[in-house]
Amino acid sequence: KALRAERAKMEPIRKLADHVIDSSKFTVHELREVIGETFGSGRDASSIVVYVTSFGFRHGLPGDSDLVFDVRFLPNPNYLPEFKNRTGRDPRVARYIRSFQQTVEFIERISALLTYLLPHYIEEGKSYLTISFGCTGGQHRSVMIADEIRKRLTRAGYLVKCTHRDIAKRAGG
Repeated sequence: KALRAERAKMEPIRKLADHVIDSSKFTVHELREVIGETFGSGRDASSIVVYVTSFGFRHGLPGDSDLVFDVRFLPNPNYLPEFKNRTGRDPRVARYIRSFQQTVEFIERISALLTYLLPHYIEEGKSYLTISFGCTGGQHRSVMIADEIRKRLTRAGYLVKCTHRDIAKRAGG
């Protein structure tokens, strides 16, 4: 009954259409392909938007994350008085975090993993992917890592947007 009512309401629009696609016979992926072929929207690196975000585990996981990486294994600048009230965007804090071999190796391995995965996500028809990096409070390690991954994925040709969800929150907040 509801479908008949919807079809009746859509009939004036259907009469104006140049192309009518019966979507009932397609999976979501097949429909996307048919629409792309019909209207010429090819899939390439620029057709996926990558959202990179930093967060603090103490404030909860970001609900929209597709991939979550925990960077709490890296040394924490929060315990050093000169860095406590700074963030991972401060060059001195970033340099401190980068000074550890495990940071360098993590960035290399995650960058390689993501540049491997992204073409496969595009092939599957994803138009966006949210990658989240978490540390304890979301102010130091995850911020620096998210910024670095954004730079690397941008250099690899992807459209990347970066946010820092918890950068302004303090330990008691």
